[in-house]
Formats: sequence, C-alpha cells, structure tokens
Amino acid sequence: MSAPVPLNTVAYDGPGDVPLVIAHGLFGSARNWNVIAKRLSTDRPVVAVDMRNHGDSPHDPDNSYAALAADLRAVIEGLGGTADLLGHSMGGKAAMMVGLQAPEVLRHLVIADIAPVAYTHTQMPLIKAMQKVDLGAVSRRSDADAQLKAAVPDAMLRAFLLQSLSVGPDGARWKLNLDALGAQMGRIIGFPQDAGTSALPATFLRGGASDYATGPQEAAIMAAFPAARIEEMPGLGHWLHAEDPRGFETRLRTILGEGEA
Repeated sequence: MSAPVPLNTVAYDGPGDVPLVIAHGLFGSARNWNVIAKRLSTDRPVVAVDMRNHGDSPHDPDNSYAALAADLRAVIEGLGGTADLLGHSMGGKAAMMVGLQAPEVLRHLVIADIAPVAYTHTQMPLIKAMQKVDLGAVSRRSDADAQLKAAVPDAMLRAFLLQSLSVGPDGARWKLNLDALGAQMGRIIGFPQDAGTSALPATFLRGGASDYATGPQEAAIMAAFPAARIEEMPGLGHWLHAEDPRGFETRLRTILGEGEA
C-alpha cells in the first residue's frame, strides 16, 4: 500500500468540535457535496474531500481501499483525531475501511447506498469513453460533451463526468487519473475479504429503488458492522443524496444528532 496522499479538502466552519467528513464516489469530487455540506455546517464543521485520483487531490497508482482509508484517516487526524464520516459508493467503501481498521477515530459512520461486497458493475466503459476524448480539440466543455455523446447518451451522466474536465488557457485535461482508475477497477468494485468486523455505531442509508444494499449485501453489512442500522429512503436510486438532497440532509441531521448523545 502506498503512503497517504494529502487530500484536497473543502471546509465549512460550523459550531462544535467534531467535524463531519464527506467522501464522494467514483468520478466525483468534493464539489458534488457543496450544497449539502454548506447546509449541514449550520450544526457542525463539515469537510468534503477530493479522494485520491479525483478533483484537485494528488494522483497515485494505488487506488485500493486500504490506501483510500489511510488518506481519510490522515484528514481526520489533521482535524483533531475524531470525526463523523459519511461516504457514498466508492467513498462509502473507503469509509467502511476506516471504521473497520480504526474505529477509535470515528464517532459515527454513515454509508450511502453501498455494502462491503464485490459488485459486478464495472465502470470501464465510462473510463474508455473519457480516454477517447480528443482533448486537443476541446476548447470548452461542450466540445467534450459532443465527443462523449455517442458512448454516453445520458446527458445528466455526461454533465457529471464533465465536472472533472478542466479547460483553461493551457488546454483541456481530465482531473481524474483515468489510467489508475482503469487499472484498479477490480479493486474499486471489489472489497477486501479480510477487513474484519467493527462494533462502531453505523447507519447505512439505501435507496429503495437501488439494488446496491439489499439481500446478500444487507447480510454482509450486518456481518461487518453488527451494531449497524439499515434505513431505506423509498423510491430513490443509488444517487439518493442527489435525487433528494433535502430528504437526505434531514436524515443526516437525525442520525448525527443521535450520534452526539
């Protein structure tokens, strides 16, 4: 495992001593959580991170969950050594690893629509589509959008991916380390089998219309986190925080408020 990398963070000041750290999913960044983070900061300090190989954080060939968890632990240590931790999808798996390996640095763990299991939904087609974009012909994001359209017909998905495209005087570049993410895809959709168990208080929020945390996945959650509570947000898919940000925010306030007791 590589050494922790210094993650780029976006901090929102708030009352209290225990911050909420937010870890985004694959192809995301801290900016995806800006609205929710800012609103939650009325109750507590909030820090959203760019995971390694994403956003403005360093690139590294190792994108294993052990490495991602070490990055998050370093952030928490820099904030005083104790935090609540929220993670979605890839960020949720990294957050689970922190809870399994270093529960002493967490007060409460909140996981959004992911389980400690291996999935089969590779994201390699999206990586290949982004790699095929001729960046030399991109002077604005709409140029890249046009190139992506055939391989990625969903306009909302293209807009999400293009948030990680930087276009400036020196040309266009992906902030995502596409080569490393592609090489590590097996690890990203997987999960370490020997990660252990944790009695840490944890809440797993799943979308009612998602299949990421049901059936066998639910059993795996309870095996790894026997003190966990699984809550459903009816009608929502995997991107539950984007589909219903106000509802997600309300759930978080309740969960984290209980964590303070």
